[in-house]
This record gives sequence, structure tokens and C-alpha cells, in this order.
Amino acid sequence: MLLAPLHIAALASGAKSFCDNPILGSPWLNGKGLHRQRIKLAENMSDMRRRRLENLVSGQEAESFERDGFIVLENVLADDDFARLSNEVERNRFRATEMKQGNAVTRFIPLPPHLLKSYPALRDFTGGRVFRDRLRYVASTRGDPITYLHTVLTDPGKGKPDPQTAFHSDTFHATAKAWFFLRDVHEEDGPFVYVPGSHRLTPGRLAWEQAQSEHAASHPNRLHARGSFRATADEIRSMGFGEPRSLAVPANTLIVADTHGFHARGPSSRPSVRIGIYGSLRRSPFLPWTGLDPFCLPGIVGRKAVMHEWLDRKMANYKGKKPSLLDVGMLHPGDPAVR
Repeated sequence: MLLAPLHIAALASGAKSFCDNPILGSPWLNGKGLHRQRIKLAENMSDMRRRRLENLVSGQEAESFERDGFIVLENVLADDDFARLSNEVERNRFRATEMKQGNAVTRFIPLPPHLLKSYPALRDFTGGRVFRDRLRYVASTRGDPITYLHTVLTDPGKGKPDPQTAFHSDTFHATAKAWFFLRDVHEEDGPFVYVPGSHRLTPGRLAWEQAQSEHAASHPNRLHARGSFRATADEIRSMGFGEPRSLAVPANTLIVADTHGFHARGPSSRPSVRIGIYGSLRRSPFLPWTGLDPFCLPGIVGRKAVMHEWLDRKMANYKGKKPSLLDVGMLHPGDPAVR
């Protein structure tokens, strides 16, 4: 009862966990349409903000995003520029953390401003308009993205299947993730897979969301219960969407996707290493403005990744658990997994 005001206030934020908030997770309230109305309002607000950001992308890119939910740009950098960027990343060692999920290990290397001073090609790309403008357009906000060097190391012969290979939606509203690949990604390497058009609230998607919301708080899958809904291939087809599209792409390709749509990491059929620059941008879905992001303030801008890791450690210590991101020391991005 003491927390009730906070639980109610969360309705106007990006809070998504059904199992941690008895208001958001109420079967009775969701039966009356609480979740349904939140996701409809969130989509309307993101559309309104995105219309103000149309100058950030080309007309063809905007059309591709509206149809599919993602943008793909190949040959982003000139050959010499790409070679300089790739050499900076591949030939140097950085302080890294790792997260293990099934047979996959994801390595994160934060890119705060003081580090980027030593790597001009990396600084220019992560701060450049090609990377940032498309993240901001898809996320429908001019906020500051979180950025990492990002490596996915998968060995299908070791451990349980990677849970990221299950189709899922990250949250109930528009949110952007970007990958700029520094190596070719083949079909055997587990490429990014997306269900075209699933970023939109079609009648089928809306009905499915409604049904999920009424039981999500008690769902046995913890990620589902926390608002990152999992969906089977049959469920996705029943919503009226077509077949998933696997995005096996050459190096020097940028993919930016609205991960409110259904997506997954394709299963790897061989040991593989994916190296790229990763960005993510998500703000409260109900803000009417596109700017005014406190993370863009001097002294804070560019430090989201470092702040996230600090918070992850503090929360783990508070709960008496290991942090989800384990510090693994100084590594080349393509080195074998430590975890």
C-alpha cells in the first residue's frame, strides 16, 4: 500500500514489468484495457514525435522503416574510412564486460568520451550523423544513445540454446537498437532476424497483446513477465504478419530496428564471432517533446554505458548476487570468451 503511489505513477513512464508492479500487472485492470490503452497511446505519441524528425533520414529510409520496422544501410563508410575504424577496434585492447546466456556470450565495451579521445575513427562514427540520426528517428527522440563495442561469441555445441533466439518484443513502445557490423555476418553466424511490419499495432497484434496482459504477471518465463513478451512463430503468423527476414549482411553495414517489433538472434550453426558497434535509445514513450534529455547535459553525455554498469554492480551487491555484466579485464573485441 505504501508503494501504491509509485506503482500508479509508473503508468505514465516506460515501466513495463507486469510481475513487479501490481497495477501494471493487474489481470482485472488489463482485462478492462489498461495495457491496450497504454500501447495505443505510446504508438500515437511516437508517431507524432517521429514526424518532427523526418529530416534525419531520407525519404526512402522513412518508407522502409514504416513498411518493415527497420533500416538497412550497406557500404556506410568509404573503404579507407572503414579500414581505419576496423583497425582501431580490432587491433586494440579495451576494458570489457561479458554476459553469458545459454551458448552465447555477449561482450560489451563501453565508449565514454575519455576513451574516444584516443580513437578518432571510433569517435567520429559513434558521434556522427549516420549512426545517431537513424537511432533517433527510429526511437522518435533526440536523446543520447547508449553505445558499446559489441561482440557476440556463440558456440552451438556448448550449453543450452541462446534465449535471444526466441522471438520477442523488447517493450511495449517504440525503441531503437543499432548494429554497425565490422565483419561479414553469414547465415551460419546467427544474424539479426526481424518480422517485417511487426512494429505496428495491427488488430491481430493488439488482440494478442490484450490476451498476454491479462496473465503476464504470472507467466513462467521471467522475461515475458517483466514485459518483454515472447511469441512463437505460430502466434506471430496468427497476428497476420508474414515470415521473418534474416539479415545476413556484409561488413560495413548498419542495421537500425524498432525492437518493439518481434525480432531474434538467428541460431548459429557453427562457432561464430560477430563484432560491431552497438547503440540503443529508449526514453519514456509518453513525452510530447523530442529533446530535453538530461543525459545530453555536459558531464553526463556519452556516459550512459558506464553509468549502466555501475548501477548493475550496485543492484547486484544490494541483492547479494553476481552482476549480470561480469568484468573480464582488458581484451581485444574478438578474443575468445572468458565466461
